[in-house]
Amino acid sequence: MSANQEFIVAIELGSSKLTGIAGRKNMDGSITVVALCREESSSFIRNGVPYKIDKTAQCISSIVNKLKMQLKVNINRVYVGIGGQSIHSERNVNVRDLPNVEMITQRMIDDIQETNRQMNYPGQYILDSITQEYKVDNLLQNDPVGIQCRHLESNFLNILCREQFYNNLNECFEIAGIPIAEMILSPVALADSVLADSEKRSGCVLVDLGADTTTVAVYHKNILRHLAVIPLGGSNITRDIASQHIEEDMAEDMKLRYGTAYSDFIDTNDAVQYNAGEDKQISNILFNDIVESRLREIIENINCQIPKTYRDSLLGGLIITGGGCNMPNIEKAFVTYTGIQKVRIAKFVQQTINSHIEELSARNGMMNGALSILAKGEMCCTGEEFHQNEELFTQQGEAAVDVSSPVVIDVSPQPKRQGVVITPVEIEAIEKRRAEEAAQAEAEARAKAEAEAEKAKALAEEEAKRMADTGNKPSVGKRLKNWFRNFMSEE
Repeated sequence: MSANQEFIVAIELGSSKLTGIAGRKNMDGSITVVALCREESSSFIRNGVPYKIDKTAQCISSIVNKLKMQLKVNINRVYVGIGGQSIHSERNVNVRDLPNVEMITQRMIDDIQETNRQMNYPGQYILDSITQEYKVDNLLQNDPVGIQCRHLESNFLNILCREQFYNNLNECFEIAGIPIAEMILSPVALADSVLADSEKRSGCVLVDLGADTTTVAVYHKNILRHLAVIPLGGSNITRDIASQHIEEDMAEDMKLRYGTAYSDFIDTNDAVQYNAGEDKQISNILFNDIVESRLREIIENINCQIPKTYRDSLLGGLIITGGGCNMPNIEKAFVTYTGIQKVRIAKFVQQTINSHIEELSARNGMMNGALSILAKGEMCCTGEEFHQNEELFTQQGEAAVDVSSPVVIDVSPQPKRQGVVITPVEIEAIEKRRAEEAAQAEAEARAKAEAEAEKAKALAEEEAKRMADTGNKPSVGKRLKNWFRNFMSEE
């Protein structure tokens, strides 16, 4: 397979669209996107969570097959973005009081992190664990290894999701026959693609305005401090407009055409009427009130998610992305309802993207999520050349995806990438490696014990022999006495 046929493939499961994207990373750090496919997902994905497994699997298969047609190569694995309403963060503190002043070792830190990963959250699964700081005696440290102390306090931010959601997501790809290369935590990947290093360092709030959900991520000193997903988004505004006896498609069109996030009194006029379908009109004042009321509720919920600890130190301000960032006056609405004066709209990722695809050229914030997942990919996802005359579906009607090249999981100790979720295949491989290591350690311990036993036995036999030889010889006093007697007799 030539380098021109090596592509990274990523899939984002959104509430309104399921997106498949493929491209390659270039030597200069840019990304060339060569294939893109999007399908409606509102009938089987709600609030970012698949609730109809069969339809989700069918849509995944369809997306993969369409990408194969565009790439002209088989797809062996995909990167998957994981997000939605099920995601939230929980803080955890691990405290260890040492009996004496001891130097902190890397082994001690690894044990603490493993203990945190084993935390039991009923009905929930730990997707990722992000270290905040370590409190060494009374000092905060990012890297405590090598410091002597008696008290060590470790602070973690655990990213959780419902266990059922995690299992269902894996089942969707298993039914579709598509191996998962890695699961990527979508909010973390998005932050890495749209936030500047200075914003993360000085403190900021990233808001992703989606269709059914709004994701809030708070950063300070380059560390994710809080993550929450609010079950409100642009679709709620559409449904509010539709409640005025307006068709939902028409309501969505009116929202995009006339909707504004914030309007002054002089901008409203009851005499202005918007066409809402056949013989149906809605006044400018009522329409603006519907849109702004719902948007204000969303922003106030976002404001409540900003921890008080960091509110006064968010020098990087508030960064808005996602499809909702295109609404007119959205910055003014956020400044008014949050009190944060510094607001930036992120309509595209920071990476250099080379592509002639129209959806990417629009730079409207709607493709940022898929691009950020693609940017996280490191492994080639494609295989041999794909011929269009091959059967796209098997006799059972399932997608014929080439899985001849197995996913090779490297389970050797490596620095864990932030925002990467351990998949069931990796968990199984890690558990297998640990079992092999435990068996090997047990065998080595048994061999060492047997060797020590043989050595002890040999020493015991040697000591017994020495004692026996010593018992047959006359004592020193007796030997001297015999020598003196012999000497006198000779005289």
